[in-house]
Amino acid sequence: MQLVVQNEKSGAYVTRHRAAHTTRLRAGAAVLAVAALVSGCGLGDDGAQSRPAAGQQPPQRKSAADALDSYASRLRAEHTARVAAARRWGLRTVPLTAPPPPAKKPRIMTRDGFEVDGHRERNLPPVFTTVPTRHKVVFLTIDDGAEKDPAFLRMMSELKIPYTAFLSDYLVKEDYGYFKRMQDSGAPLNNHTLHHPYLPALSYARQKREICGMQDVIEKRYGKRPLLFRPPFGNYDRDTLRAAKACGITHVPLWNEEVFVDRWEYREWDRRIRRGDIVLSHFRGKEHWKGTMPDMIRRFLDKVTAEGYAVARLEDYL
Repeated sequence: MQLVVQNEKSGAYVTRHRAAHTTRLRAGAAVLAVAALVSGCGLGDDGAQSRPAAGQQPPQRKSAADALDSYASRLRAEHTARVAAARRWGLRTVPLTAPPPPAKKPRIMTRDGFEVDGHRERNLPPVFTTVPTRHKVVFLTIDDGAEKDPAFLRMMSELKIPYTAFLSDYLVKEDYGYFKRMQDSGAPLNNHTLHHPYLPALSYARQKREICGMQDVIEKRYGKRPLLFRPPFGNYDRDTLRAAKACGITHVPLWNEEVFVDRWEYREWDRRIRRGDIVLSHFRGKEHWKGTMPDMIRRFLDKVTAEGYAVARLEDYL
């Protein structure tokens, strides 16, 4: 069996005629409604124009210029808040804002060399490290759930930085509420197995229990079965992907870079970030690192911002 090891989906005429007649009636009603709105008044029961009661003013309508000014004011306020948050959290500069999600999702393919036997024939979930995109964006993903730092949640919320979590139940169950707060702030919660085992050493049935079991936990605790799965350590075989597919998984994102509190590590030989790269980190604190999760985020944001990258939400591109 192939093993892939990483470092760490008549009557018909009448029906048409009636549908067309209904469409014309609806269109006519819409035109009348628009005309009434444009004229600024409606018609009374006797057909006369209705007027506001004494002492009342007719409703005011915003012009296009007013709407544009309101939008610009909101953008200025958001930018001001972002500048203040960047200063408060010690960033060198304000993080860039990601462009809107693509209207047409890119086609996600398994990276060359990451296939298993029968990958395409069995329509197994794609395994990838980079998302095809013309946008200068990267995607932050954080694994396991060991550290539960409230400062991290505040930092990401105040800076409005999107990220995706991959959770293992043996760590998450210490404080399910922490990750509920994370979900409420907009972070998607995805599958990293129940107990974080080395999956290729397990039978298909045991791998399926690890993956489907975590699907059940996330659905029970957070209301939604994930579509994304990351195998522990990035290690998988054909049974892993078969089990993931059977559990409802559609994508298996790995990573192209990993960021720690004191360094970066790279998959590519030239040690540089590319458009659409997935970046890995972990929920870790001072017990494991020479710093905190906010320290890690500071290192991550300072580098990607300096190189002209914004942080986008992975799920928006899948």
